[in-house]
Amino acid sequence: MMPTQFAILIPAYNEATTISGVIEASLQFTPHVIVVNDASQDDTSSVVKQTPALLLEHSVNKGKASALLTGFQKAIELDVDYVITLDGDGQHNPKNIPLLMNAFDKNPGQLIIAARLKNRDNAPKARLLANKIADFWVGWAASCPISDSQSGFRLYPTGLLKKLKPHSTNPSGFVFESEVLIDAAANGYQFIFVPIASCYPDIRRASHFRPGFDISQITIMVAKKLLKKGLNLPGLVKSLIQKPIIFKEAK
Repeated sequence: MMPTQFAILIPAYNEATTISGVIEASLQFTPHVIVVNDASQDDTSSVVKQTPALLLEHSVNKGKASALLTGFQKAIELDVDYVITLDGDGQHNPKNIPLLMNAFDKNPGQLIIAARLKNRDNAPKARLLANKIADFWVGWAASCPISDSQSGFRLYPTGLLKKLKPHSTNPSGFVFESEVLIDAAANGYQFIFVPIASCYPDIRRASHFRPGFDISQITIMVAKKLLKKGLNLPGLVKSLIQKPIIFKEAK
């Protein structure tokens, strides 16, 4: 059997202060580290060029959704088995990558999500509330319970990526990543949640997440999908009464 090949994808916009550390840590796990620079206005591009990472450039800022899609396409061309995504601001600790890999080994072919379920008090209160609201709406549309729908630290099987339709017109990565969950569930994928600690480094740039605006955009996207399904009331019931699948490592 051929050894598993995977890529790590880092969408980046103005991450010059943190991106090199994220890349260096990611290279400990795979030589396939892809950075999509979404027309950063700082030195992100030049910093990445000083590393062994594969740099893809957007000439104009298109948003995280487009950056992810660009990276996914390159990963598919590399013929890897799966892609792990993480942010370039240091919020996602690459040292947790083996946790996702282990969960995938035990649940092959499924979508693995690093859920910020530990030390949740570290999260800004407005963001924590917004995430819970998003979990409710996305879980309803996906017909299953969701823990941390807004985590961008995920392991995507390449089979799922090949089924994604690059139809996103909303540049918000938060909307796109929510929609991916709904589409994955519709294609029969299960979600396996790996508990990790919340991490908000002091030196990272300000979050791109805007609680009011982004949750409104997510709600509109979900509402459109629910209307197409006749509100999907059975899905609402499932999302409320079922338990999310939380991966627990053997002791």
